[in-house]
Amino acid sequence: MKNGEFINKIICADSLEFLPKLENDSIDVVLTDPPYFLDKMDNHWDDEKVSNQNNQYLIKSLPAGMKFEREQGKRFYKWYFDISKEIFRALKPGGFFFSFSSPRLYHRMASAIDDVGFEIRDAFIWLYTQNQAKAMGLDHFINKLKLDEKTKEIIKENLNGWKTPQLKSCFEPIAMAQKPTDDTYLNNVLKHKVGLFNIKTEIGKDMYPANVFTVDKINELIDRTFLLPKPTKAEKGDYNDHRTVKPLAICEYLIKLSAFSKDAVILDPFVGSGTTAIAAKKLGKNYIGIDASKKYVAIAEKRLKEIEAEITYETGRNNIYKKEQAVLFKVMDKVRVGRKVGKI
Repeated sequence: MKNGEFINKIICADSLEFLPKLENDSIDVVLTDPPYFLDKMDNHWDDEKVSNQNNQYLIKSLPAGMKFEREQGKRFYKWYFDISKEIFRALKPGGFFFSFSSPRLYHRMASAIDDVGFEIRDAFIWLYTQNQAKAMGLDHFINKLKLDEKTKEIIKENLNGWKTPQLKSCFEPIAMAQKPTDDTYLNNVLKHKVGLFNIKTEIGKDMYPANVFTVDKINELIDRTFLLPKPTKAEKGDYNDHRTVKPLAICEYLIKLSAFSKDAVILDPFVGSGTTAIAAKKLGKNYIGIDASKKYVAIAEKRLKEIEAEITYETGRNNIYKKEQAVLFKVMDKVRVGRKVGKI
């Protein structure tokens, strides 16, 4: 197998420096949650700085992600263009690239992915209601004005309810991109064993795969259509203090949709506390995880060890599935040899 020394390992490294080590056309699916480049949350992410609560209610030191800066998007695009270029090279023809982002800078991320040669096929929406409003009132600034108290009170009255233009964010977009296929979809999947979606991967209550999902119950209609299993407390781990741990069910859903091969390799270049790797392992797939933080690499490795016993039963089921797939792949290889298929 290609990338043998990296398979099923979590590697502590800068992704931009490490990705060139991966072999061409060797990865089936990339599923990642990169830095969103909102204020302090960029490629120089420092957990202590981002998590620092000092003075966050004194306006002069806003919580991470609150400060608006126009250059953030430009820096994000430039950096993610370089990341996406390496991912494009490493993915097999027809391979999929799923990338989380924020609503405000999604367009920069998607443009970078598009501009290196990927086809933007769709966008997933992770819908949720549990989030804090981030808009700020201006009373603190009004109090600092060199005006008499009566005038200040009049200004406050007139601006009552008016705050900075920041909405309560209730969704995260996920870019769904695909490396162009090698000839038709059929020839591509026969040759590279990737490129199609498994529509038997249901969401909600036996529903066709959708580009909207939620792990929180909202109402009967939305739950029936888009609900994935809610993450358990044990899933994250009491020791895991990563700020943006993604629900395991979401990662499993995207991998089930896209990873066809019994030996599929799932890459996460910003693996954080390891959720993508855990999802891949539980589904009987291979993984490569990369993260620049030694702390999070250690947490990811600990989480992976803890699920060993949990997935023993599932591994048995996956082994039966792999045997069935092995027969299918032999048939596919026979069909592929010399076959010419019309355009799909």
